[in-house]
Amino acid sequence: MEKKTKLTISGTAKKSFKNIEIAKTQGKNSVVIEKQSNKFPSRGGSPRPGGFKPKTTSTSNKGAAVKPSFVPKSPVVTNDFERRKLAEQRATKRLKGDENKDKKTLKAGTKKRELKLTVSRALSDEIEAKERSLASVKRARQKESKNLTKEEAQESLKPVKRDVNIPEAITVRELANRMAEQSSNVIKFLFGMGVTVTINQTLAADTAEYLVKEFGHNPIREEKAEEIIQKIKATRVENLKNRPPIVTVMGHVDHGKTSVLDVLRSANVVSGEFGGITQHIGAYQIESQSNKLTFIDTPGHAAFTEMRARGSKLTDVVVLVVAADDGVKPQTVESIKHAKAANVPIVVAINKCDLPDADPQKIKNQLLEHELIAEDLSGDTLMVEISATTKLNLDKLVEAIILQAEILDLKTDFESKATGIVLESKIDVGRGPVATIIVTTGTLKKGDFFVSGLRWGKVRAIIDDKGKNINEALPSTPVEILGINGAAKSGDDFIVVDNEKEAKTLSENRAQESKDTKNPLSFATQDSAFSDQSAKELNLIIKSDVHGSSEAIKNAINQIKHDEVKPKIILADIGMVTETDVTLAKASNAVLIAFNVKPSKEAKKLAENEKIKISSYNIIYEVLDYIKKRMSGLLSPDIQETVTGTAQILEIFKVSGAGKVAGSKVMEGEISTASDVRIIRDGAIIYTGKVGTLFREKNQVKQVNNGQECGITVKDYMDFQKNDTIEAFSVTSTERMI
Repeated sequence: MEKKTKLTISGTAKKSFKNIEIAKTQGKNSVVIEKQSNKFPSRGGSPRPGGFKPKTTSTSNKGAAVKPSFVPKSPVVTNDFERRKLAEQRATKRLKGDENKDKKTLKAGTKKRELKLTVSRALSDEIEAKERSLASVKRARQKESKNLTKEEAQESLKPVKRDVNIPEAITVRELANRMAEQSSNVIKFLFGMGVTVTINQTLAADTAEYLVKEFGHNPIREEKAEEIIQKIKATRVENLKNRPPIVTVMGHVDHGKTSVLDVLRSANVVSGEFGGITQHIGAYQIESQSNKLTFIDTPGHAAFTEMRARGSKLTDVVVLVVAADDGVKPQTVESIKHAKAANVPIVVAINKCDLPDADPQKIKNQLLEHELIAEDLSGDTLMVEISATTKLNLDKLVEAIILQAEILDLKTDFESKATGIVLESKIDVGRGPVATIIVTTGTLKKGDFFVSGLRWGKVRAIIDDKGKNINEALPSTPVEILGINGAAKSGDDFIVVDNEKEAKTLSENRAQESKDTKNPLSFATQDSAFSDQSAKELNLIIKSDVHGSSEAIKNAINQIKHDEVKPKIILADIGMVTETDVTLAKASNAVLIAFNVKPSKEAKKLAENEKIKISSYNIIYEVLDYIKKRMSGLLSPDIQETVTGTAQILEIFKVSGAGKVAGSKVMEGEISTASDVRIIRDGAIIYTGKVGTLFREKNQVKQVNNGQECGITVKDYMDFQKNDTIEAFSVTSTERMI
C-alpha cells in the first residue's frame, strides 16, 4: 500500500496556506524554505545554530499526485530543535520502509555514497534519484558536437569535381594548386607511372590533361594567346568600305625618297635628318584629288634591312625611288626583293631627272635584270620620271599610285574593333612610351584597351601626323598612341580588346609563352670545350631615340665577325642615358653609346666622376666605325721578329769595371748596342736580354759588322762559356684593325 505524504504545518495558518500554494506552482522536487525572524537560544549540547528551516514539500513518491491531508492530532512542536529531530525520525522510518527497494537499486549499479543521508535528501521523497552534474552535461554536449563534426567532415570529404584550365606548359605546383590537390600526391602519382619529377618541373599539356582526369577533375585546354588574337583579327566581311592605300617609299640611300615625300606633303623633313639620312620610319598621310594616301618613308642605309622588310609587309603599294644619275644599287635590289617577297605591286619613280648626267633609259634597262619591265617596253610596271627639286611629274606619280590602288580594290570594315601594326616606338620625356602605329582595320577610339606584343595599355591620346590631337583614327591612318605600359617593339601587332582584364591577361599569357619558348641552354661542342683561348668580348650599352634605330644598330653590330674579338650587347634600349646605364657600364666595363639621345644631368655628372665616356652619335655608320675601332684595340698586335746577326764566343775576358766580356766573332749580319740578344748553348736559349756595351780593339763602338771580332757585354748576365752563340734580333709590332 502506497504511503501517503503528510504535510506538516508550523507557525501561523495564513503563512502555511501561502506556502502550500507556492509549492503547488513549483516543480516536482522543489522545496520552499522560509527564513525565520526569531533565533532560538543555542544549547550546550548542540553547537549548530538553526537559521534556516525547511517548511513544506510537495513531492510525492514515484510521481503520485499530491493529496495534502491536514493532521490536527500531531503534537505541537514548540522549538526548532524538536522540529529537526522529528524530521530526522520520519526520514529514518521512510528509509527502513524502502530498504528492499534500495537493495535492488544497489544491484543495478547505484553507488553506496548515494545513500548517504543529508538534510536535502531527508526532505526529499526520491532519495535514490540523483541529479546530473554540470560536468556530465558538458561532456554529453561535447560528445554530441563531436559526432556532428564527424558527420560534416564525412560530407565534406566527398570529392569536388573542378574545371581545371591547362595551358601549353604548366608546373607540377601550379597544376596541383589548380586542382586543389596536394603537390606530394601529384608527384607520388607520377612516381607510380615511372616518371621522376620535382615540384617545379614543367609538364606538357597532354600529361597535365591526363593527370587532371585521373584525379577526377574536368580538364579544359586553354587557348594560346596567339589563337585568341587570330580570332580577334579575323576580318569581317560585312560593312566593307574603301580605305586609303598604304604606300611605302623604298630605295637606296641618298636617292631622294624623303625629298619626294617632302614635296608631296609640302614639309621639309630632310633638314631635320642628321647627315641627310633617314634614321627611322616616318609615316604621313596626304590628300590628292580627294584621295587620301598614306606614305611610309623607310631608311635606305644598309643597316636598316629589317625596317624595310617591315615596311614592305605592311604596305599595299611600294614606290621604288631610283636616282637617274646613280643607277640600281645594292639597297635598290634589296628593296625589290622585299617587295616581291611580300607580293606587293611596285611603282618605280626615277628621280633626279633634272640633272645633266641623268639617264632614265639606262635605269629602265638595269631594272630589266630584276624582272621589272616598264609599260613602254610592253611590261606591267609603272615607271614615272620625276624630279623632287623641280616638282616634275609628281602629279603623274600620285596618279600612278592611285591607279594601282584602284586595281587592288582595297576595302576593310570601319565599324569593328581596331587592329594595326607598330611602326616605331620611343620613350618621350614628359609623355612616356609613345608608339607610332598604322591602323589596318576598324576605327581606333580614345579610351580603347589594347594589346601590342608583350605590352598592353589604354589609349590616352591619339596624335596624327600633323601633331594634332584626334578622338578616333580610321583605317590606313598613321597615328601616335599614348598610354602603352612600356616601349613596344617595332613590327608588333596592335589589337583592341573589350576591357582591361582581357588586355592584361593576353599580355601576360604572351609574355609567359615567349619565356617558355626561349632556350637559354648552350651546349659545349668538342671545339669550344677544348679550345685554348676564348674570344675577347667588347661589352656595349646602346641607348637610342627610337626602337627601329636600336634594332638596326644591334643587327649591324652582330654582322661584325672576328675570331679573336666579338661585340656583346649587354643592353639596347630606348630613351635618354640614365644613371643606371652609367653604373652598368662601370660594372661591366662596357662602351656606352648614345644614338640621337642625350644623357640626363645626373648621368653626365656620374659619368664624369666615374671617368666613363659617353659616346654620342647621330649617324649610324659613325657608330659602327667607332665600335670597330674599339674592337681593334682589343686585338693583340702582330709581332714580327727579325734576326739581325749572330756571333760566336771564342774567349772570355775579365775587365775591371765592366765585369766579364765575351770575346766574339760576328759570323752573320751585324750586332748593334740597340739589339736584343739571346745566349744559345747546345741549341737551347739560356738567356734573353739586351746588349750592354760593344768593344772593338779596346774602343767602345755602336755596331760591329760581319767577320769582325769584338767584345760583348750583356746586361745582367755574365755566365758566358766558350762556343756559346750570341744571336741579335729586333722585334716589330703592328696594330691590327678589323
